[in-house]
Amino acid sequence: MSAAVIVFPGSNCDRDCKVAVERSTGEQVEMVWHQETELPAGLDLIVLPGGFSYGDYLRCGAMAALSPIMQAVKKAADDGVAVVGICNGFQILCEAGMLPGALLKNAGLKYVCKPVGLTVANGQTRFTSGYQGQREVIMTQGNGDGNYF
Repeated sequence: MSAAVIVFPGSNCDRDCKVAVERSTGEQVEMVWHQETELPAGLDLIVLPGGFSYGDYLRCGAMAALSPIMQAVKKAADDGVAVVGICNGFQILCEAGMLPGALLKNAGLKYVCKPVGLTVANGQTRFTSGYQGQREVIMTQGNGDGNYF
């Protein structure tokens, strides 16, 4: 599996994403700076990591969504390359118009960090097939702008 992690100013856990994908696939993962205009050829996966891109001064992910590399990410997604956005990466995908909706401040205007139960509604996708029929999973939710609308 060929993969790339996109790095924005203020990203964190980008190297953690690289190591996690490398350990699970045994393949080398490319780190791609947000100012690049092209992605490595033959990618199977693109990861947008968490953090606070551009300090999240405008809206979470809004400035990063305008980075030059995002045009290549959009094209790759349209061509069938799997794209995963973690935390701020998900916010960037929303701000880039690649996912419907927006993320607003949490209802209580406070950072939330807690385990949440999720239902695996479709275990046949690239991202859920590893659950092997498991219907309920526990994930950690941690965000200040996680009110998906």
